[in-house]
Amino acid sequence: MKSFSDRLYDAIRQKGTPVLVGLDPRWNMLPAVLVQGNEQATWAQKTAVFESFCRTVIDIVAPLVPAVKPQAAFFEQCGPEGMLSLGRVIQYATSKGLLVILDGKRNDIGSTAAAYAAGMLGQESPWGADALTVSPYLGDDSLTPFVDVAGERGAGVFILVKTSNPGGAMLQDKIAEGIPVYRHVAEFVHSLAEKSWEQTQGKSPYGSIGAVVGATWPAQLTELRQVMKRTWFLVPGYGSQGGGAADVAGAFDEDGLGAIVNNSRGIIFAWRSPKYAESFGEKQWERAIEQSTRDMIADLAAQTLAGRLKKGPR
Repeated sequence: MKSFSDRLYDAIRQKGTPVLVGLDPRWNMLPAVLVQGNEQATWAQKTAVFESFCRTVIDIVAPLVPAVKPQAAFFEQCGPEGMLSLGRVIQYATSKGLLVILDGKRNDIGSTAAAYAAGMLGQESPWGADALTVSPYLGDDSLTPFVDVAGERGAGVFILVKTSNPGGAMLQDKIAEGIPVYRHVAEFVHSLAEKSWEQTQGKSPYGSIGAVVGATWPAQLTELRQVMKRTWFLVPGYGSQGGGAADVAGAFDEDGLGAIVNNSRGIIFAWRSPKYAESFGEKQWERAIEQSTRDMIADLAAQTLAGRLKKGPR
């Protein structure tokens, strides 16, 4: 199998955009047509609605973007049925030709980390996602199982470096040995990315070990691109968290590659925003999802070097 980095490189080039659509189903934000009659729904009933909603979103965005990012928490809250549903959503997205980055932010120590890695990324993983988000704050030995398993299967790992939430600065911006903690993490993550690139050396100039760097920190995003030259960035924070195209511009290399930019609520619940409420409204929520996706593609193309990507079919 091709490395995750090469698959991501090919998918971004084919679609001509680095847009990543987050699948974060929230019961109180779904279209009324999906929840009517289910106001007192059980978790199993909610799960069925979540799955149906996500499948519709996937159908809409699959021709337009290279990848989707299911957020495990919104399925896990529904219990066992939710986890089964998450697996089916991943499988459905894969069947539509999308790469799937499972946003689970997993990690632990020793054998537990190894179990997470094997279960969520391994050759016999029941999930089948292409990549997984991972927390680094238990140290280098806790990351080794994920890196090793990803290498064996051709999967990817995105390690948290500078997260989009304001509270992340409490720890990540602390100065240690003269530089912020996030820089220490970045330098280690980049060493992993370089090693993974050296082991595959495919067409992508990046390794399969990536970094999560938030759009809400544009100065640090630009700084980290200079530090992490072989590292794919997963950039959350565009849209509902306040980040815009100009904020993510520093994530890209001169060819418009190097990053994939996530938008969750701003796309999947687009009809709720003033920009789309008047034109589409709730009755045309599917059309609002499509238009918001196209608008983000155009926004990144116009205001960042992602505009240099070869345009694929629309």
